[in-house]
Amino acid sequence: TNQAPKLAQTGVLGQSKILILELKLIADAGIVGLPNAGKSSLLGALSAAKPRVGAYPFTTLEPALGVIEAANRRWVVADVPGLIEDAHLGKGLGHQFLRHVSRTRVLVHLIDGSAAEPVNNMVKINIELSLYDPLLGQKPQVVVVNKIDLEVVKERIPELKKTFGAAGIGVLFISAATGEGVDALLAELDRVLQAQALCEDESEVIKIYRPEPEKEKVTVTLDTDGWHVQSDEFERLVDG
Repeated sequence: TNQAPKLAQTGVLGQSKILILELKLIADAGIVGLPNAGKSSLLGALSAAKPRVGAYPFTTLEPALGVIEAANRRWVVADVPGLIEDAHLGKGLGHQFLRHVSRTRVLVHLIDGSAAEPVNNMVKINIELSLYDPLLGQKPQVVVVNKIDLEVVKERIPELKKTFGAAGIGVLFISAATGEGVDALLAELDRVLQAQALCEDESEVIKIYRPEPEKEKVTVTLDTDGWHVQSDEFERLVDG
């Protein structure tokens, strides 16, 4: 149709805009916690990913992704760099790290069982999540205590179970180093992710953005030599 048009119009400058587009979801689950809690080790135990692991804080400076398989389903898990107190204020590159957390559906809250106050450490991170974005504090969490391969942590298990239970929080105990308890974590993570996926499917609302075309701008100015009318449409007609 109209393959050899007899009418040609002179082109004019088009509109230009600067848009910032961000892909919100980078992973199904994100592993969060204080630095040196064993997040990278856990990702390595859950998947075939080989994140950088070190016995010092902030070995992870950007998210590392791994694919896990559970009950014949595949999920993407992200090892999110460690968060610290006042992360919501930008401390320790907090804003950058918290943005990664917001792009996951479920959180695996990893706690260092050998820390002086494991429960308080979990509370600190949850406060930072809520202060940055209240919706982050409402994300489903799987709470996990790591490093039960250490004798000092193994001895604390009954005490920690009682403390978390009193707060109404279910907790899993694992060793990312030896793999103990990882299968139970995979099963629980699969259950939570499936439930979350069903909720999202039921409540999903697809937003369609339709930008309205800008109206033709016409400017009229009075100069020493008379009136000047400026319009892209008029210029196109004159050039044609």
